[in-house]
Amino acid sequence: MADAAAKSANLVEVRSLSKVFATRASLFGRQRSMTAVGDVTLDIPRGRVTGVVGESGCGKSTLARLVLRLLEASRGQVLFDGVDLASLPGSALRRLRRRMQFVFQDPYSSIDPRYSISRALLEPMRVQGKALDAKQSTDHVQRLMAMVGLNPALARSYPHQLSGGQKQRVGIGRALALQPEFLVLDEPTASLDVSIQAQIVALLEKLKQDLGLTYLFISHDLGLIRYFCDRIVVMYLGRVVEVLPTASAPPRHPYTRALMDSTFEPDPLRRRVINRLSGEIPDAFNLPPGCAYAPRCPNATGRCRIERPEIIFDGEHALACHHPLQ
Repeated sequence: MADAAAKSANLVEVRSLSKVFATRASLFGRQRSMTAVGDVTLDIPRGRVTGVVGESGCGKSTLARLVLRLLEASRGQVLFDGVDLASLPGSALRRLRRRMQFVFQDPYSSIDPRYSISRALLEPMRVQGKALDAKQSTDHVQRLMAMVGLNPALARSYPHQLSGGQKQRVGIGRALALQPEFLVLDEPTASLDVSIQAQIVALLEKLKQDLGLTYLFISHDLGLIRYFCDRIVVMYLGRVVEVLPTASAPPRHPYTRALMDSTFEPDPLRRRVINRLSGEIPDAFNLPPGCAYAPRCPNATGRCRIERPEIIFDGEHALACHHPLQ
C-alpha cells in the first residue's frame, strides 16, 4: 500500500532518460555524437511546480520535449500516471496528450500567423477530433480567453495585431483547451519584458491553484525558478547534478552554488561579491571521462577528472558530486 501511495504522488516519472544526437559523416569529417540528455532520473509530483534550471545548451529544452515524447528518447522511460509513453502507438499517445500540453518559449513563432486567435484556440479540439458547433466554439473561445485574461473582442484578431504578452496568453489558453493536468513550460517568459514576465508568472500561479495543474517549468533564470517552483532540478551539460527539494534548500553542488551566487540581488544591503568561474566548458561532442564540471570547479580533484559521480538520492534531495559542499 505504501508503494502504491508513493507512486500515485508522482504524475510523471522519468527513469534513466537519454537523448543522443549524431552528425552526418562528410568529406571533411567523421560522424560525431553528442549526448544532449544523459541518464536523467526525476519525479514530477502532482499539483506542484518542478523547475529545471541551467545554462543555455545544458539540455533543458531537450528534456522538456522528451518528457512529452515530442522527441524519441535514445534510452530510458517516461511514465505518465504509470503509463510508459514509449510503449503507446500513435493513436493512444494522441488521446493521452489531452492530459499533457506544451507552452513554447517564443510566442511570436508558436502561433500560425494565418490563424485568427479564435482558430488558434480551437485547433487542439480539431486535432483531437472533438467537434463543436458554432455556439459551442464561441463559448469555448470566450471561456479560454477569460481564463488567461484576454479581451474576448480579440478573438477575430491575428497574431501580428497582438503584443508579445498577449500572444503568450494565447499560447497558454491553447494549451488549456483540452483541460490537461500537466503543462510543460519551456522558458515561457524569456522573450518578454520584465513587467510582462511578472504578469505571466502571476497568471500561471493562479491557473495552477484554480485548475490543480502540475508544471514542469524550464528556465535559465534561477531567481525566477526559486520564486515560482516548489522543487529545483539543476542541469549541467545534459546531466542532473542536483535536485533541491525546496526553493530555500541550501545548495551542496559547487555548480548550483555558483548559479545562486551569480543572481542579481536588488537589495543593496544583501549584495555580494561574485566570484567568476575560471576554466573552459568542455566540448559537448567530446566530454571528459569524469565530472563535466571539473574543469571549472574549485573543489575538483584527480578523482573528479577520471570518475563521473553518480547521482545519489537522500530523501528528496539528490546530488551528483564527489566533494559536496557542507
